[in-house]
Amino acid sequence: MTNVVSNLWFEKDALEAVEFYISLVPNSAIIRTTTLPAESPSGPPGSVKVIEFTLGKQEFMALEAGPLDPFNHSFSIMIQCDNQQEIDRLWNALLENGGEAEQCGWLRDRWGLCWQIAPRVLGDMIAHSDRERAKRATEAMLGMVKLDIAALEQAFHSHG
Repeated sequence: MTNVVSNLWFEKDALEAVEFYISLVPNSAIIRTTTLPAESPSGPPGSVKVIEFTLGKQEFMALEAGPLDPFNHSFSIMIQCDNQQEIDRLWNALLENGGEAEQCGWLRDRWGLCWQIAPRVLGDMIAHSDRERAKRATEAMLGMVKLDIAALEQAFHSHG
């Protein structure tokens, strides 16, 4: 069976990042850690580390292979949360030690990786058949940094 795995290229500290990520997301684990046994464009044998891991049900590979392209917004990891306590916990942890908060539930962690920390109900609000309600929830989200479930629900359920 074909398997799809997202690959994250780290300049350095990939194992530290992966250990941090799996500590935050339940049902996550490192599957295997290895080094490339041959010379590569990134360096001599043993200089490139490969870490296979899961975050929840999603498989990833972290490659520590020196500088290349920095992380950017064209790839992010979204975590859909069931409650505000979980949003707050993940948001605060990912901002520790040099992360940066951004708009609309986005942030960058200390390694520069982009994350979206969002309530699971937001997708249903935005896709709702009552497009006026969907618009109010969307506009509320667009005005936020860290997403606030109560404020989103208030906007969604208000009468204009």
